[in-house]
Amino acid sequence: MIIKEKVQQSVQLLKEFNLDCWITFVRETAINGDPTLPFLVAADLTWHSAVIVSASGAKICIAGQYDKKSIEDLGVYDEVVGYVESIKRPLLDHLRRLHPSTIALNFSKDSEISDGLTHGMYLTMVDYLKEIGMDDRIVSAEPIISALRQRKSPSEIELIAEAVKRAEAVFRDVATFIRPGRTEAEVAEFMKNRVADQNLELAWDPTVCPAVFTGPDTAGAHYNPTERVVKEGHVLNIDFGVKYKDYCSDLQRTFYILKKGETTAPAEVQKGFATIVKSIEDSRRMLKPGARGIDVDRACRDVLAGNGYAEFPHALGHQVGRFAHDGTALLGPGWEKYGKKPYATIEEGMVFTLEPRLLVPERGTVTIEEMVVVKKTGSEYLSDRQTNLILISG
Repeated sequence: MIIKEKVQQSVQLLKEFNLDCWITFVRETAINGDPTLPFLVAADLTWHSAVIVSASGAKICIAGQYDKKSIEDLGVYDEVVGYVESIKRPLLDHLRRLHPSTIALNFSKDSEISDGLTHGMYLTMVDYLKEIGMDDRIVSAEPIISALRQRKSPSEIELIAEAVKRAEAVFRDVATFIRPGRTEAEVAEFMKNRVADQNLELAWDPTVCPAVFTGPDTAGAHYNPTERVVKEGHVLNIDFGVKYKDYCSDLQRTFYILKKGETTAPAEVQKGFATIVKSIEDSRRMLKPGARGIDVDRACRDVLAGNGYAEFPHALGHQVGRFAHDGTALLGPGWEKYGKKPYATIEEGMVFTLEPRLLVPERGTVTIEEMVVVKKTGSEYLSDRQTNLILISG
């Protein structure tokens, strides 16, 4: 069970980061869910709840009385405490017993994946800890949460690889459906039906998954498929992923719609595509434990610049896991919006996308998004690489 794997992993992470205690503090998680909660429990929690993991190995969950049994059934926690009136007394009793010198809470300035604690819940926890003189021991749990998400277990990697495989099957199917006269919306609907046939979920919001863009002057990314018609001479790209047993894939593929008499894409499209393929492979070669995301990103941008293309306006790649955009470390430039993420050290077990893009005037956007897993000495593709344009005949 992945929950058991992850809770046990968190004990080792506390020791590694020299932190005594990690508390994930939540309430009404169907409304305000913490991104890390699925690693800790199997269902939403209702009243104030605290999942406590100690470097000593203690694993405790304090939750509302009606949530107690389902947590006990996991067989993960040494003690599950149910309460009725208030969480305060059992929480403080356990903290007095543990007597931690540091209390890592689920908040972060830089990492959204580590920032599940609402401001109101933070104030509540501070008030509780003041009563026992521990309010000055609060630190961010970002190091633990980031590592917990980023260092994928073999079980997690297997699930992600299967999600990749399922998404690739849909891409193969849609290649037989795309043709001049179809609309972006029709292409997307075809793919959604294939996902439903497999009893899978889309990896992100169905409004923009899949995202389909044909020809020039499109929104480019993160936009719903439209009634724009696929035409000969268009470059068409699709951004798509599925969720398999709670784990996601995130891929992009590029197609070229042949004009009558054409047997291959025009030179400018081929050049753009070959540049993207090379930039992905060059950056993958740099992606290894100990590297920094900013340097991997730069390797990709250097290839585009060397071939006369402008920089793409986003990071080269993000992590993938239970969300299509997951983890803290990022393969990106040192732009303010990314905070410290591009400077994080790459670690074994991380799963990233590599997704540069460039514009071919009057044709459309050429982009590929591959998925890779970081191994001990380098990185390997999880996806079946796209190294040739997918040509669509009229």
